[in-house]
Amino acid sequence: MGVLFGGRSSEHEVSLQSARAVMDALGQAGHEVIPIGISRTGRFLVGGDPLRALSSGDFTGEQSATMLPEPGGEHRLQTTPSAASLDVLFPVLHGTFGEDGTVQGLFELAAVPYAGAGVLASALGMDKVVQKTLWRGMGLPVVDYLSVPRREVERDVDGVLDRIEDAFGYPCFTKPANLGSSVGVRKARDRAQLRAGLEDAARYDAKLLVERAVDARELECGILGNDEPIASVVGEIVPGADFYDYRAKYLDTGSQALIPAEIPPLVADEVRRMAVAAFKAVDAAGLARVDFFFDRASDRLYLNEINTMPGFTAISMYPKLWAASGISFPELVTRIAELALERFQDRSRNQTSRALE
Repeated sequence: MGVLFGGRSSEHEVSLQSARAVMDALGQAGHEVIPIGISRTGRFLVGGDPLRALSSGDFTGEQSATMLPEPGGEHRLQTTPSAASLDVLFPVLHGTFGEDGTVQGLFELAAVPYAGAGVLASALGMDKVVQKTLWRGMGLPVVDYLSVPRREVERDVDGVLDRIEDAFGYPCFTKPANLGSSVGVRKARDRAQLRAGLEDAARYDAKLLVERAVDARELECGILGNDEPIASVVGEIVPGADFYDYRAKYLDTGSQALIPAEIPPLVADEVRRMAVAAFKAVDAAGLARVDFFFDRASDRLYLNEINTMPGFTAISMYPKLWAASGISFPELVTRIAELALERFQDRSRNQTSRALE
């Protein structure tokens, strides 16, 4: 089984942490693991220790590889002087060029089974504006939001600020529409902070998302499955900072994960129901983590976002939620690989050519 990690994303380091945990768990479950590193410039690395190489920046012990987008009986990484045959790919890639449908398109062209969502679901899961528009159109609750093009911020920032203030005022959040791990996310309490937040988010994406802030508890639920997905127990994140930003997620130690969340059983049931509905709405597969806001004032639930390749680090919620639901880490990654094969076999039944009559 090939495990891909690293990649051309601001979440490169998180991917390395996730991959280390996934490869350890796959090894414990008895799977043969072939590490495949992807450098920040997009160079594929095999042989040696790609994880060490990407962590240190020293690639002298690794070979470059090329994955050919050609289907065949064996799924291969082309290397010199040897080639590795892969039965399943597990792309432990977070963010752009890994979780957004781009690498999934390569896997589809190569006709290789791969873990997680397909091209469409990956793209929808990455684009927070489109996923929220889809959910809202299906009657699923989301917080008030606006989509702002980066070019509009550059051309008429005061006009953008006026539009946001007229829509929902302060406090509000600014974030890149296509990114994860809370990279580029800021909370704005006034016009100056809003402008700074928009400019920061614009460093990472051409489309920005601005959301009305709600005084809410942050709930998370894991999903596992293809056509008949199941939901984990519900967990709660208690940030050690003002909100659950990148530093609170991965660097500081003040945040807490409460599993299961201390919420009424009916609320937990609704979270699980809505999580499955959100998963199906974007046509996801294999796995996902769905995040919610639970408004303290109104007791209303709002969908926040779906993560089609959630973190697998030592402190990540997704494996913890399933451990609390009775599925160990080795069992979890094995099941995800099995779901990849199941989905591949089902899609292989599709007829792709038709004789002219």
